[in-house]
Amino acid sequence: MIGCYAFVWTQVYHRNLVWNVKYTFWGHFLMIAVYAVLLFFFSVSLGGLKIGYLKVRDVFFAQIVAVFGTNVISYFQISLMENRLVYSPPIVKMGLVQILFSFAWVNICNILYNKLFPPRKLLLIYGDYSIEDISNKFEARKDKFILSKSMNISEGVEVVKAEMLKTEYDAVVIWDIPTSVRNVLLKYCYSHDIRMYVMPKISDVIIKGSDELHMFDTPILLNREYSLKVEQQFIKRIIDIVCSLMLIILSSPFMLITAILVKCQDGGPVLYKQVRCTIGGKEFKIMKFRSMSVDAEKDGVARLATKNDSRITPVGHFIRATRLDELPQLFNILKGDMSFIGPRPERPEIIKDYLEEMPEFAFRMKVKAGLAGYAQVYGKYNTTPLDKLKLDLTYIENYSVWLDIQLMILTIKIIFTPDATEGVDASQRTALKKESADDNK
Repeated sequence: MIGCYAFVWTQVYHRNLVWNVKYTFWGHFLMIAVYAVLLFFFSVSLGGLKIGYLKVRDVFFAQIVAVFGTNVISYFQISLMENRLVYSPPIVKMGLVQILFSFAWVNICNILYNKLFPPRKLLLIYGDYSIEDISNKFEARKDKFILSKSMNISEGVEVVKAEMLKTEYDAVVIWDIPTSVRNVLLKYCYSHDIRMYVMPKISDVIIKGSDELHMFDTPILLNREYSLKVEQQFIKRIIDIVCSLMLIILSSPFMLITAILVKCQDGGPVLYKQVRCTIGGKEFKIMKFRSMSVDAEKDGVARLATKNDSRITPVGHFIRATRLDELPQLFNILKGDMSFIGPRPERPEIIKDYLEEMPEFAFRMKVKAGLAGYAQVYGKYNTTPLDKLKLDLTYIENYSVWLDIQLMILTIKIIFTPDATEGVDASQRTALKKESADDNK
């Protein structure tokens, strides 16, 4: 990719510089080095080099975004040097060639990775709750994992320890077992050099976001009483205002077309307003383009969309799949009800249901609700509330402005990910399942 840029710079743009200043070797080296640093920075930040860790499509998508971002910056860099917008087709063609290179590189490297590092055989240790959900997660990555055996901790700690030592397993997965027993197994695996995959509890996520203090002769972890610092809140709000204004202007043609399509579908209202909760449980009316029939909730019961939901109109299926229905929320962001990145706002009725099963769900409202967040980028529409909470807490406890920017870029991925919009089962009113775990147990 860097070679493509080196060719286009030296053979096209450098030769046609209007101001007629010719670069020496070190001048060319500097231009190419700047491009290389930018490309590497975007690729690393977006996961474009995580072969074997991310799925092929995710690595390829990250590479496309990295190439696009680097090429746009480089184009304006050359334009500033020329004091005019330079001819763009060469850099556009370069980008297309780079994407082809990227596609070949990602697939070849993935094939080599899978041959060098075959799927790990796992021993799953679990407690009182069903392993269906976690088993499905590992089954989705058969390129990396094979669940060879599952053991319930009730069989006895010593029996589990003996099983862990067997050479037929490459790693151990520790699922929902009690903390006291888990600590014993963690230390045992650590002392015997056994690879571990541990599903964190809510308390683990909170501790992970703590600051390390070295004030005494013992380590101290500090967990602050506030989630975002004042300066972080200020920068976050400035980004929200600037970006929402820009996107409202840029997306206005799409919003107009969507509004016409929704209106022509059944003559009902274009917008759908619904009460949601943001920071501190404060209620506000979220705006969306209506994707369901007018009488979708005529019984007055709040429920999430289900798979193959008959309430969704034909136009609604399209705008939900492309996320066009979310565009009016740009006005919510501009107003200050929401932020671009943060936990998705839930309805008060559904929050009440979640809190009965899982009181910690309120932790999501320690920051302002968002158009997208950790749970949307790394989860799905029907991801369990407990997993969504852990993802959102990971965001809250590890917040940075750069993390917001990363998630804003990665949010584009959702549009091209069908399972990100998959509904809950028809038997469910919320995303809660019968086997929802009490994470404190």
